Amino acid sequence: MPRSPHRPAQPIWARPEPAARLPRFSRERIAQVALAIADAEGFAAVTMRRVAAELGSGTMSLYRYIATKADLAALLADALMGEAVIPDGELPGDWRAALAMIAHRTRDVYLHHPWAIAGLQGEAGGGQSAPMGPNGLRHFEQSLAALDGAPFDMHGKLDLLTIVDDYVMGHVLRTAQMHASARTGTGPAEAAELMKFVHAELSSGRFPQLQAMTEDPGGPLAVDAARLEARFELGLNALIDGAFRAWAYPATRIG
Repeated sequence: MPRSPHRPAQPIWARPEPAARLPRFSRERIAQVALAIADAEGFAAVTMRRVAAELGSGTMSLYRYIATKADLAALLADALMGEAVIPDGELPGDWRAALAMIAHRTRDVYLHHPWAIAGLQGEAGGGQSAPMGPNGLRHFEQSLAALDGAPFDMHGKLDLLTIVDDYVMGHVLRTAQMHASARTGTGPAEAAELMKFVHAELSSGRFPQLQAMTEDPGGPLAVDAARLEARFELGLNALIDGAFRAWAYPATRIG
């Protein structure tokens, strides 16, 4: 996508802050205000006008600090990465435990801000993801440090980090969808009609596996939101252990 003529080529962190000796606002403060708006009302509510109003400033004054909404998205994304960084001294020495801790921390951050993945990826820069900022670099550095003792070359480490990151983000999206469905839900009449349709389809005999699932005591657990935490832990451990086995026993790799 061509760059907007009004969008600076440099990321916001590479551009100098306002030249005043005592700037009225900091980028951190702007990010905090934008984050509070997004948490309360969703990412769509985060506009230059709204952020300026919450700061007690004019919209044009805010443009002295950030040039576009893409800059706002970049500040928001980096603020979330700051929350995802494990505090100094808390990362375990074992690489598997360290990687799992980072995955859990990242998951918790995005579950706390359920608007973030869809909002930031969809609107950050005309469909582009927000550029990596200072906290993003800290998070990436910490992720590499977590794997410092892992038995992989750099290619393997980057593959593992990407696979775990994909898993975390996919889990967050699925969880957000389940929570959204639970909040909105369908009316009693609609739910009854839906169940009637499903039961009619299952009784046709065309879906024997689904029919068996509904008759199995463990079947309802497949869609039980209370099992989300346990399912996340199971999948994360399987990914990490599977990566180790693939390295230790390459002859057993699939494909």
